[in-house]
Amino acid sequence: MKLLSGVSIATIILVAADIGLSRFHWNRDLMMSKQDIKDESKQMEGDPMVKARQRQIARERTKRRMMAEVPKATLVIANPTHYAIALRYVREEGGAPIVVAKGTDLLALKIREIAEANDVPVIEDKLLARSMYDHVEIDQMIPPQFFKAVAEIIYYLYSRSGTKMGVATA
Repeated sequence: MKLLSGVSIATIILVAADIGLSRFHWNRDLMMSKQDIKDESKQMEGDPMVKARQRQIARERTKRRMMAEVPKATLVIANPTHYAIALRYVREEGGAPIVVAKGTDLLALKIREIAEANDVPVIEDKLLARSMYDHVEIDQMIPPQFFKAVAEIIYYLYSRSGTKMGVATA
């Protein structure tokens, strides 16, 4: 009887240890490796190369659309070579001037070139161009902190050209 109970207790201990060890190995095998996690995130988010290409195409489309809108601008505020912001203001449309294009370096030069080819006035104001570039978004109205400076420029342009205030030079 002692022998049978000793063997039974030893068997129960071995079975319990085996079950615990088996569960431990099973849980460890279920865990993902670092490479598996990277692969899964790539699969969920998409291939980085494809995403980069999509962003590049979106930037090119935005650039083409911006360049097509520059001739419709009322004025371009520029730093001589580094920044350019094209604004459209039509009094009848209401609201503040709208940013139709903005760019730096080569894009700024292209905006200026298109503006000059379409008789859109280019105003050189280094400080205003630099500060506006960081705070404005394309197809949005200019922020309130620029209202006064831009209004003075628009007033100057309209008074100089002799046109009625609020009529766009599109």
